[in-house]
Amino acid sequence: MDMSSNVVAQSARVAATLDPDFAAELARMIEIAHREERSGLVPHLYPAPRADAYGRLEELTLRVRHDLEILSYPKDEWVLPRSHPSGQHVYDVAIVGGGQCGLACCFAMYKDRVKNVIVLDRAPKGQEGPWITYSRMWTLRSPKHVTGPDLGVPSLAPRSWFEAVFGESGWDELGKWPRQAWQSYLDWYREALDLPVRNNANVTAFDDEDGLVRLTLNGAEPLLARKVILATGIEGMGDWYVPPFIREKLPASAWTLCTDDVDSIAWQGRKIALLGAGATAWDRAADLLELGAKSVTIYMRRPQILTANAFRYLEKAGFLRHYASMSDADKWRWIQTIFTFGQPPTQDGVDRCAAFENFCLHAGSSWRDVELVSEGISVTGTDGSVETFDHLFIGCGFSMDPRGRAELAPLADHILKWSDVFTQPDDYRDDWLITYPYLTKDLRFIEKTPGAAPVLNNIFCFNYGATVTNAHSGASLSGLRYGIESLVHGITYALWVEDEQHHFKVTKNWKDVDTDPTKLMSRLWKLAQG
Repeated sequence: MDMSSNVVAQSARVAATLDPDFAAELARMIEIAHREERSGLVPHLYPAPRADAYGRLEELTLRVRHDLEILSYPKDEWVLPRSHPSGQHVYDVAIVGGGQCGLACCFAMYKDRVKNVIVLDRAPKGQEGPWITYSRMWTLRSPKHVTGPDLGVPSLAPRSWFEAVFGESGWDELGKWPRQAWQSYLDWYREALDLPVRNNANVTAFDDEDGLVRLTLNGAEPLLARKVILATGIEGMGDWYVPPFIREKLPASAWTLCTDDVDSIAWQGRKIALLGAGATAWDRAADLLELGAKSVTIYMRRPQILTANAFRYLEKAGFLRHYASMSDADKWRWIQTIFTFGQPPTQDGVDRCAAFENFCLHAGSSWRDVELVSEGISVTGTDGSVETFDHLFIGCGFSMDPRGRAELAPLADHILKWSDVFTQPDDYRDDWLITYPYLTKDLRFIEKTPGAAPVLNNIFCFNYGATVTNAHSGASLSGLRYGIESLVHGITYALWVEDEQHHFKVTKNWKDVDTDPTKLMSRLWKLAQG
């Protein structure tokens, strides 16, 4: 993205990256899959894209680039290029993850004139993140006016995109964002900013190479970078959690993750048990019911559904900006209290399930055992109940164990955790939060033993693992704007410190003329003669 280039000259590039049939394509994209075959509640009716949405979006893209020209002080790129003895290119920053937070991180780097950046995502283009893959919710749960990826640029804000596509009246009619429209916004954001995203790029390892990070990619040549950002989402520090006894006792064909990108219509006429009661689990249960499952039973550990969402109260600039500056003891008191509330399912998710008489909520019970029997799969609850099902879905959240990710597993024992530095007070205990990585204020990993894994000194955590240190991360849209500030400060400071001596030398010897006094030579005072 060249913020100082002529905006009008870029119009041809804009036309080349946007589909002129955009309105019709987006309308199809927002349509709920298998609508005609569904029963239950009717999905929200969204405003139709304007017929001239393509042209309006072109105009908005040009306005974004014009706005960035206006804001382009300071203009100069300042990071000195690095070389490698092999001649291989060295990136200043490599961002792993091309969803909403990875794209925002790249834009933030560009704004600070760090432009030798690459974004890597293992998914095909347009399928980054959950929005059109495994998500089964109708809308985002965030308020429609939420911002974040725009980093304070109004023309780049989600609302600006929505009004360009659906009109100002469409925005007024909108309740919450359709998840597919959000993906379309992110697709446009990437194109409007001309961000360097490489798709189908699966990072499998990080290794130190003379102070650089070597990123191993599955099926591609490795890359070198000075700094790395992990923008890998909610499960980015571990993996989706499956109780070990399920893996041990059942074949993989007997169970499915709620976060697998599968079509629920495949389980028509089947009796389903689902373990877990987070928002994703409820959305999957609703989707299964609407598409003809014989029955769905959610097993929920808690005795009743969560109703209060403390996160909504904390969407305040004071908390979002200053949590990271508090002491460890105060951070812990806050985050442990917030997580005690938990996060309830969405109202849509609950209402969609409640519309079906063949839905059952088995509260106050997890699973103690599972067994493959002739009639199907026998599930024994922790309350002693026993019932047989045709298939199981698992929605137990995610682990915070780096061993669950190929790229982090070799580093797992070297990452400093909260349990290594902080003693939990008796009245604020949480055996899961204490396993989160203990990060610097700028979200950099810390080695448990200095020198044992030096590559960690160049890797920054902007996935859900940053939550205890920073309260919000790239996996949280509401906190993205604030969390990214610490990250950008840390990375640009590290790059500056490495180059500072060069910049000081240039400054000390600076001779470029700013003011030329030649025309004053005839006006200089001279001592009178005689």
